[in-house]
Amino acid sequence: AKETILIKSLNKQLLISFFKAVRPQLFLYIGMLLFSSAVYLLGRLPLDLLFYTIELTAFLFFLYLLAQFYRYAKRYGRLQDIQQDKIELENYLPKGVDPADEWYHEKILSLVSQLRETEQCFGEKNSEQLEYFTLWLHQIKTPIAAISLLMQSQPKQPLTKQVDQELLRLEDYTHMALNYLKIEESGTDLDFAEIDLDYVIKKTIKKYSILFIYNYISLEYKETQVSVLTDGKWLQILLEQILSNSLKYTVGGTIKIYMDPERSETLVIEDNGMGIRAEDLPRIFEKGYSGLNGRLHEKSTGLGLFLSQKIIERLGHQLTIESVLGKGTKVFIHLARKELELFD
Repeated sequence: AKETILIKSLNKQLLISFFKAVRPQLFLYIGMLLFSSAVYLLGRLPLDLLFYTIELTAFLFFLYLLAQFYRYAKRYGRLQDIQQDKIELENYLPKGVDPADEWYHEKILSLVSQLRETEQCFGEKNSEQLEYFTLWLHQIKTPIAAISLLMQSQPKQPLTKQVDQELLRLEDYTHMALNYLKIEESGTDLDFAEIDLDYVIKKTIKKYSILFIYNYISLEYKETQVSVLTDGKWLQILLEQILSNSLKYTVGGTIKIYMDPERSETLVIEDNGMGIRAEDLPRIFEKGYSGLNGRLHEKSTGLGLFLSQKIIERLGHQLTIESVLGKGTKVFIHLARKELELFD
C-alpha cells in the first residue's frame, strides 16, 4: 500500500513538473489556434475547414507532447536516481550540442570533483584528530590511576578528601569522553545477556561511595531482585551518569534507588537536590545543554544526559525524567525491551 501511494505521488509530481516545463509551448499553441481562428473568421472561410485544421494540429501537438513526455520522464527518473545517489553524476550528464550547456556540465563536474577532494581531506584530518584524541584519553588514565594509588596511601586529611573527590570527577570526565566516542561508532557491538540488576547497581554505588561519605549524602537502596536482558557494561555506564548527576546537585540530602511500584520493570533513581527548571526539562538530552543549574554551579558539561540518551536508545530501553525546582529529581529507567523484529 505504501509503495502504491509513493508511485502515485511520484507520477503526480512528474505530470505537474512536465506541464510546467512545456507551459511555453502550450501557450504558443493556444495563441496560434486563436490567431488561426481569427484569420478564418475574418476571411469568412468555411468553419469545417477551421475545425479540421484544429483537429489536425491538436493531434500533431499531442504526438509532440507524448514524445516530449517520454524524454522528460526518462530524464526525471535519472534525476531522481542522482538525488538518491544511485548513479554517478558523470554517467548522467550528456554532452550537449549547445556550447553553453557543455560549459555548465564542465563547471558542475569540476565543482563535484572539488567537493569530493574537500570531503576526503576533511575525513582524513578528522580521523587523525580522533585517533590522537582517543590515544590521549587512554594515556591520561595511567597517571590518574597512579595519583589515585598515591592518595590512598596517604592519611585521610581534609585536603586528601577533596583531592579524592576531584580525582573521581576527573576519571568520570575521561571515561565519559571515551564512552562518547565508542557510542558514536555505528559498529559498536553490544553483548546482551540476562544481567542481575542489583549487581550492577551495587558496583555503581561502590564507585561513588567516596562522594556519598564526604558530602554527607545518605543512600536509601532497596534491592530490586530483578534480572534484565541488556548489556551489563553499558547499563553500568548509564547508571554511573545518572547517579553522578544526582550527586552533583544533592548536598547533604538523600538519594533513593528502588523499583517503581506502579510501573513494572522500571528503576527509579530519586534525589531531593536542587531539581531542574520546567523550561529546561524539554532540552536536557540535547548535546552541550547544561541548563540554568549547570551554568550557575559550573558543574555540568552538557554531555552526561546526552550520552545517557544515546546509551538508552542503543540498549532498547527508555529514559524519562521528572523534576521540580528546589524539590528534587526522579529518573525513570524503563528496562522492558520490545521483542526483536528480525524481519520487516
